Amino acid sequence: MSDFAGMEDLLQDFLQEASDLLSDVDNKLVDLEKSPDDTRLLNDIFRGFHTIKGGAGFLSATELVTLCHLTENLFDRLRNRDMTLTPELMDTIMAATKGVREMFGELNQSMQPRAAQVEVLAALRAALEGDAHATPAAVSAPAAAPAAGPDWQALHGAVTGAAAPASQPEVITAAEAAQLLSAQAPSAVAQPSFPPEGRRTTDKPAAAASAPAGGRRVEERAVARENTIRVDTSRLDQVLNLSGEIGLTKNRLTSLRADILAGKTDAETLHALDQAVSQLDLLVSDLQNSVMKTRMQPIGRLFQKYPRIARDLARQLGKDVELSLVGEETEVDKTMIEDLADPLIHLIRNAVDHGVELPEERLAAGKPAKSIVRLEARQEGDHIVLIIADDGRGMSAERIRAKAVEKGLLSEEEANTLDERQSLNLVLLPGFSTKSQISDVSGRGVGMDVVKTNIQKLNGSIEIRSEPGKGSVFLISLPLTLAILPVLLVLLGDQPFALPLSMVREILPIEKDKMQEVGGKETLVVRGEILPVIALSRLLGWPQLQHPEFGVLMQTAERSFILSVDSFAGRDDAVIKSLDDFRPRGVAGVTTLSNGQIVLILDMKELLSDLSSHLDGDGRGGAMRALEFSA
Repeated sequence: MSDFAGMEDLLQDFLQEASDLLSDVDNKLVDLEKSPDDTRLLNDIFRGFHTIKGGAGFLSATELVTLCHLTENLFDRLRNRDMTLTPELMDTIMAATKGVREMFGELNQSMQPRAAQVEVLAALRAALEGDAHATPAAVSAPAAAPAAGPDWQALHGAVTGAAAPASQPEVITAAEAAQLLSAQAPSAVAQPSFPPEGRRTTDKPAAAASAPAGGRRVEERAVARENTIRVDTSRLDQVLNLSGEIGLTKNRLTSLRADILAGKTDAETLHALDQAVSQLDLLVSDLQNSVMKTRMQPIGRLFQKYPRIARDLARQLGKDVELSLVGEETEVDKTMIEDLADPLIHLIRNAVDHGVELPEERLAAGKPAKSIVRLEARQEGDHIVLIIADDGRGMSAERIRAKAVEKGLLSEEEANTLDERQSLNLVLLPGFSTKSQISDVSGRGVGMDVVKTNIQKLNGSIEIRSEPGKGSVFLISLPLTLAILPVLLVLLGDQPFALPLSMVREILPIEKDKMQEVGGKETLVVRGEILPVIALSRLLGWPQLQHPEFGVLMQTAERSFILSVDSFAGRDDAVIKSLDDFRPRGVAGVTTLSNGQIVLILDMKELLSDLSSHLDGDGRGGAMRALEFSA
């Protein structure tokens, strides 16, 4: 039976709020390292540990109380100027916050957390006794490189809160634990006090609510947590108000309907009907937008996890790096935030490890010793743009091409045909790495492939810009929300299909006499650029009954092409309905038009990928085809 039988809801509330609080503490610790005498930061961090300790005490998490209590006392002495913050002491504090996060992982599995590492507790106690240079061995010694596995797993647990294997726990006496718990005032432990900036809303099936609490599996709780979202109460109030307005308008329409059925069809009645229908249309649109906004979350809740990661990695590598966060208030679909965690970890780690130089190298190159890595989010139209930029050594397109040839990812002839943009995109291929030695940070050539794969799953694209000696920029473009997709409706005969508008750049007429054949394939010259023409009927395996009259200039991350179609049916904002039980390859979902017709939303990435698999006989390698047809 669970150690928290009957307290699952309280436990999850505590973990949700305390994890956010600990992430905020991590960020403030990074700031404190730059301004060790900042009283406001010292007080905020002290209160953070005190609040976590209060919630842990209510849950009888003795070991978590012990660790937070020691760290809280340390900050009490720091803010009272009884101690001075040294780099060694900061390492001890960082090790303590890591231990707290590991304990959250054990609580997440409904287990009472084990004691913190002996070295961490000993270093905290030594610091409180006056030895400010005590450093836990777990921090001062660099981590050993793992024998195998992707290079991103090292920090995945730190971000997700998953428990890491603990070292031999220190035995804490029952008397000491009881003393710590009894020291909590009733008001401090009766209920954890957290910031009131909105609560989580959860839809729970009735069956789950009636099931015995102790019988829930950990997996079921994990699914429930993924389906929860924190919504500002003002947004819920707006939804409620709009629902009330729609109810009043419905009553008005019902009354008008009764009048019309009774034969009252004068101009005044018809005008009132027209007004009521227009008002209902406006209210439904507002309600749809308001409901969609409840899915939107500030991306700052994701960003706040990264300064600590960048700081720890830079310290491990002997670099001086500052992670600058911009646009934390930008709102992104909640499901997107979860899927962005791993790609952003990869890119930040790559910027710190590959991108920026050691301080002495930067000084020799005439740069400041401290390097800046910028993580920025902003909204551009119906897209969210994420930017990860560094002022480091940059990437050489020529060197990347040579490395790809050396690793056998493409032939030398293929490499010579690539422009600078395509050459930089080679770093996204599986197995590509410029590192000659594998470390616990990088070198296996899997990280950037994971980034590309995860971004594609979100219907996004990634673009790389770099200049040797000046730095690199990775731009990620994502749809504003995954629930509504702007689409272009095209026709094959009388059958409409929906194309993601994010890939559409232009609509062109296709004149047969201007078509050219290059290498046995149809092409069209657009503003001096030769672009391949791909028939939508060919992608779908349909017979082509007539010469297509129109083309859609489409752009993926790596190349442009023209998709030929018969005609167009307009633009629409499609509410995506997924096909869970049966999803044909190349179909992202379905939507319903205003006339009730069901339309397939095409997954262009899959269709182009299928097309590339049929080109094995064209003499080009798989890496080249991946560059041309993948997004």
